[in-house]
Amino acid sequence: MSRELNLTNSKLIEQAIANGEGELTNTGAFLALTGNRTGRSPSDRFIVQENSTADKIDWGEVNIPFEADHFDNLWGKVSDYLDSKDCYMSEVHVGSNKDHYIPVTVKSEKAWHSLFSKLIFIVPEIFNEEEKETWKIMTAADYVCDPEVDHTNSESCVIINFLRRKVLIAGMRYAGEMKKSMFAVQNFLLPEKDVLPMHCSANQTKDKRTTLFFGLSGTGKTTLSADPKCSLIGDDEHGWSDGSVFNLEGGCYAKCIKLSKENEPLIWDAIKFGSILENVAIDENGIPDYDDDRYTENTRVCYPRDFIEGSVPENQGGEPDNIIFLTCDLSGVLPPVSMLDENSAAYHFLSGYTAKVGSTEVGSTKSMDFAFSTCFGAPFFPRPAGEYADLLIKRMQKNNTKVFLVNTGWTGGGYGVGERFPIPVTRAIINAIQENEVDTDDFDHLKKLNLNVPKDIKGVKQELLNPRNCWASADDYDEECDKLCMKFKENFRKFDVAQQIIDAGPR
Repeated sequence: MSRELNLTNSKLIEQAIANGEGELTNTGAFLALTGNRTGRSPSDRFIVQENSTADKIDWGEVNIPFEADHFDNLWGKVSDYLDSKDCYMSEVHVGSNKDHYIPVTVKSEKAWHSLFSKLIFIVPEIFNEEEKETWKIMTAADYVCDPEVDHTNSESCVIINFLRRKVLIAGMRYAGEMKKSMFAVQNFLLPEKDVLPMHCSANQTKDKRTTLFFGLSGTGKTTLSADPKCSLIGDDEHGWSDGSVFNLEGGCYAKCIKLSKENEPLIWDAIKFGSILENVAIDENGIPDYDDDRYTENTRVCYPRDFIEGSVPENQGGEPDNIIFLTCDLSGVLPPVSMLDENSAAYHFLSGYTAKVGSTEVGSTKSMDFAFSTCFGAPFFPRPAGEYADLLIKRMQKNNTKVFLVNTGWTGGGYGVGERFPIPVTRAIINAIQENEVDTDDFDHLKKLNLNVPKDIKGVKQELLNPRNCWASADDYDEECDKLCMKFKENFRKFDVAQQIIDAGPR
């Protein structure tokens, strides 16, 4: 059967439509439905356990071991399966820094998966110019694993093999598994080069100052970094090396649920021919309904960075002036913005507190719940969390970077009682941080939360800054505050860190 190498994006869209893989919407974007898997499948993700990496990986529920012989057998079976079909090949890089990129060949059963790999990763002018060791991704969307024979947990799997530099994805139509697999690979490899891999977005001010936005899905990472006042570096995955913050990707993968032109104009305008919509409902005229969650809350659009007007051409910037930890607080207890020193930054980085809002995982429900995700991206980090925290502190100290905790969740009461902070309010906070208009010497200290809150932010009503003042009952606030502090403390018991970091958390 034929293997099509490096087809143009237009040709891949043409092939995908001809194959019945999806359709065009009225915007020109290609729409694909991914069946019963509309998000990541954590219980089906494995790492091959072998001697060269075994003692460096934090094995457990996130990093599930898989035997090398079983991997080799399954890789051979899936390879034979793809050899019997027409398939698509692409050559991409993961990492925009010439010293830290990974060359990857992607072999796909679906034309639109090949397109996705070219949109989300980096298509270089010269593939593997630095002659690095090449990785391979093989993705067979319609392959059906046999758990009894293949030693998987279901009919599908995602398996990373560091020794052989391979990623096997079988039975998964959800394209995001490709993206997150290579992120996990870089998250393992980069710390050995003294580079901090980060689950964050990044942008630049007009005078070239870099800001990082850490946060889980639904906290506003992509939305807030796609700011018309700034230039986008990237929306999700970066490395922080000496002198540089560089994007690991060449495109963006934004959530679409509740998308509006008013609040997210750059993302809205990027949904056009050449982009991919996943699991978005459309009407009989092909018009997307971004409020419709019939398939999933985790609706997505993938588009190249150059669809964002004014994105940074180099796909990297200088070391950050500011870091923003985005948290979506369900309880309505946290202030809209707090200032963190290096110890409290390490505490909240390790905690990764937020809410599950439109979770990216298969099997998640629409109900809200509290969540702690180490390093604001626990599912993607193979090494012990302390290694990443140590690198963060080292980078912060060397660069004198300011760190802020920004709550994009609720105020005046918890979920179902209070109101979620409007995007314009959060944007005003972000703009004040980036324009160095936050007076870090004039603040209120919230004793229980152990947080310092600025007394004034341009464009934000002063009464919003202290959350206790926004509740109808101060006693109710205090009660919920105690509950949230206990959640932090219970979660943090698993970390073996310096006492000054523990003391920087809620009391």
